[in-house]
Amino acid sequence: MAKAPATDRSDRFYELSRRRAVPLEDLAGHAEEIARICQRMAERFRAGGKLVVFGNGGPSTDAQHVAVEFVHPVIVGKRALPAVSLTSDVATLTGVAVREGFAETFAHQIRCLGESSDIALGLSVDGECENVRRGLAVARERGLLTVALAGGGGGRLEADHVLATASTDPLVVKEIHVTAYHLLWELTHVFLEGAV
Repeated sequence: MAKAPATDRSDRFYELSRRRAVPLEDLAGHAEEIARICQRMAERFRAGGKLVVFGNGGPSTDAQHVAVEFVHPVIVGKRALPAVSLTSDVATLTGVAVREGFAETFAHQIRCLGESSDIALGLSVDGECENVRRGLAVARERGLLTVALAGGGGGRLEADHVLATASTDPLVVKEIHVTAYHLLWELTHVFLEGAV
């Protein structure tokens, strides 16, 4: 099998890189909204609230990643903040799914665990996940600050803040979400430390 010419590989690399650069530039264009989200998150943490994170499939592991970032900061000197991933407890997830249906897996947990001082962060690659949508809806009803990270146009997710990645490519969306939630973590700490 003949190898593709180096110029073809370079063109392909450029195309793949550009597919990521445009959504990242778009995310940077939401700097003011991200700062507002982080300021509101810091206020919730100061009031004794916790972060409740959830998503399906790959975003379920992102939810766990977000929770550990807040609970066990990798940067020395950063304050640990209360956070829980609703995807970490398989027994609860499957128990709720069997009894109430998969669409209620996160909504049910938020009804049991959520306080009005908390923050709900829902993750969805396409913005169409019914259980993420239901979880955010219940969180809003209960007075939690709601934040959604979604792909494309945000799908059907409704939240106080929806950060929609300017891409429909699920790989790119996930990569931008990682950057977005690291920004949320870092800037929330900036506000908690009173640096802005």
